Parts: sequence; C-alpha cells; structure tokens
Amino acid sequence: MKIPALSFISAAIALFIGYSFTWTVTPIVFGLTYAIAALGVSVMVRAGQVSFGHALYACVAAYTVAFLARAYPGTDAVVLIFAGVVMAFIFASVIGLFMVRYRGIFFGMLNLAFSMVMFALLSKLYHLTGGTDGLRINRPTMAGIVMERETFEFTLLVLTVVLSLFLAWWVQRYFRSGSGQALSAIKTNETRLEYLGFSAYFIMWKGYVFSAVVVGFSGGLLALMQGLVTPEMGAWLRSGEFVFITILGGAGHAAGAFLGAIAFETVKLTSSAYFPGLWQFILGFTLIIVIFIFPSGFVGEVEKRLRARQKAKD
Repeated sequence: MKIPALSFISAAIALFIGYSFTWTVTPIVFGLTYAIAALGVSVMVRAGQVSFGHALYACVAAYTVAFLARAYPGTDAVVLIFAGVVMAFIFASVIGLFMVRYRGIFFGMLNLAFSMVMFALLSKLYHLTGGTDGLRINRPTMAGIVMERETFEFTLLVLTVVLSLFLAWWVQRYFRSGSGQALSAIKTNETRLEYLGFSAYFIMWKGYVFSAVVVGFSGGLLALMQGLVTPEMGAWLRSGEFVFITILGGAGHAAGAFLGAIAFETVKLTSSAYFPGLWQFILGFTLIIVIFIFPSGFVGEVEKRLRARQKAKD
C-alpha cells in the first residue's frame, strides 16, 4: 500500500475516532497542527537548513486570528485562518529577505533570535497583546453557521484533517517540482547550482516563504481550537518541538511530519501521564533511539520497506 493511500486511511480513522470519542477531538487537532508546523519546517530541512524559530509564524497567524476576531466579532473561522496565513506570508516575505543569506548554525540561530524578539514584544506589550495572559477568542461562526462547542470542535477537526491532506499533497508536489529540486540542490552543491544559472538566494527565499505559510496554517487552527493565544506559541521551545517532530518523522516525504507527530504526541502524553517527572527525558531518549535505528526518520524506513517489497514482487 502506497503512502497516499495510507494518508487517506489515517484521515478516515482520525475522523472516526473524533466522532466516536469526543474527548479525543482536541488532542487530535493539537497533534495535526504540530504535524502541519513540522511539515513547514521540513521544507527548510530539504535545503539542509534547520530553523529553531519557525514557531514565530504560527504565533503571527494565531495573534492575527485573535486581533481580527476581537476587532470584527462576526468574522468567520475560515476567514480568520486564511487571514492568519496571509500575515505569516507577509512577515516571512520581509524577514526572509535577510534570513536566506545565511546557512547552517547562523540560519538556525537567527531564526531563533527573531522568534525571541517577537516573544518578548508579545509578553511586554500587555495593553495590546494581554501579555503572558494572552488573548481570548470567542467562538466564531464556521462557514456562516453558529455552532455549539462540540459541533464547532468536530467541524474544526474535519477542516484540520482536510487541510492536512491538502498541505501534505502541496508540500510533496513542491518537493517534486523544479523549485523543490533546486532547493534540495542547495544542500548538496550550492555552488554548482549557481553555475547552472539559478539564484540560490531566490530559491531559498521562495522555500522559506512557502515553509512559513504552511506553519501559519497550524497557528490559525490552534488558536481557534484553544480559544486563547499566548506568547508561548512562538517560544523557542515550541520551535524545538517542531524540529523534534521533523527529525522523528524524516524529511524525505511529506508524510514524515505526520508520522513524527503521532510518535511525539504518543510518547509525550503517555510519559507525562505515567512518568510526570521524566517525560522530557523519555522524549529525548526516544529521539536518540530513532536517530540510531532510523537515520532518515520513520518515513525513510517506510519508504525503504516499500521499495524492498516492490523489488520482491518484481
């Protein structure tokens, strides 16, 4: 069975579980938003660049949702989400002009620095952002329909699942496109790419903006599910979790972000429930094991097994 078929089956299972057990809706949506964010981070990983500050764009989208919902109470949830994505696009377009000049540790640390500046501003500008208390979001309409809490949350789950499938397809299509292949070439031989007549700067900028847009979707969805946005959504720890998920799942295929998110949420929830004082140790230990056993992440191992099975059939 190919990965796209597994994706649709997984989506159907998530919807069935959410419909049958309403208490699972929130953790499923949270897990999917983390997967979407890791999907965005994986775009930069394809270029050999790891960002420790991409939570900035989830935070920008989330606060855009909060500001717009408070300023215009009748704004629909779908409009709020896409407004957050547009704002993430604008921020990334400007910041990316400076960011994509750098590579390696400088790229990662500069992204971290920008995210921490935003974190500090959101924490200090209490009269605008609510400070560390954050901003509450009243439940908006969904496609023009006023819904009760349970109905709204399940509808948001359906929307999140649909967006997850679309974004996974979009990112995978990008990986296979000329721009995506050129982005991968930056990792292997950027000098040769320049000799072929391509602008590594422009390719990196497009990839950077694209990755921020994908992460922006996660911020908008998470803001509506929580009904609250706080500066912690853009903190370095959140960015680290996105990178953690990306490494767990692997960046070889868009499905890796979702496999990594499943593993991350499972280990995190289970360890925090049974070993509350050791859950961070268990998460770190899990990452070490994955790196040693599956250097290319879960998706790399899955693809390897699928290729082996195909060769056996041939």
